Amino acid sequence: MKKKGLKIGLLGVILLFQSCGAYNFSGADIGTAESFQVNFFQNYADQTPGSVIVPGLGRDFTLALQDMINNLTSLSLTGSNGDLIYEGEIVEYKVVPMTANAEQRTNQNRLTMSVNVRFYNTTKEDADFERRFSFFYDFDAAAALPSVQAAAHEEIFERLTQDIFNASLGNW
Repeated sequence: MKKKGLKIGLLGVILLFQSCGAYNFSGADIGTAESFQVNFFQNYADQTPGSVIVPGLGRDFTLALQDMINNLTSLSLTGSNGDLIYEGEIVEYKVVPMTANAEQRTNQNRLTMSVNVRFYNTTKEDADFERRFSFFYDFDAAAALPSVQAAAHEEIFERLTQDIFNASLGNW
């Protein structure tokens, strides 16, 4: 009797996963797509007044987006002719004071990064979009930006890439 219940339970699990089709544990709906490409995100933010110049920011963000999609889907990364194409540019990267103390000095700064993303799904054209994504990292005003940049980039990149992933492949 126990073996029969185990077999039925196992059959139920198998049927559940087969009925999910192109979905996976991340919730991504990749449809019939087999590959993706992430074109280089050029950093245009350093050309606007008040922006901070960060060498390698475009490369680092491009790699973070590639890693996010690669880790959460079974899609193959390709350099050209991808079924899913991500491209865009970094349009904002700046630090602004956020809070002040009684002596009218800044207590906290906010680093904000925004990217403009164009997404093309060659297997499902009605899924294409162009959209701006933005996120921030708050830090103590006494800290120099270079001392918090690694932690800031980790948090900002994680949030931005997750938001881009959800907008393009999340079928919630």
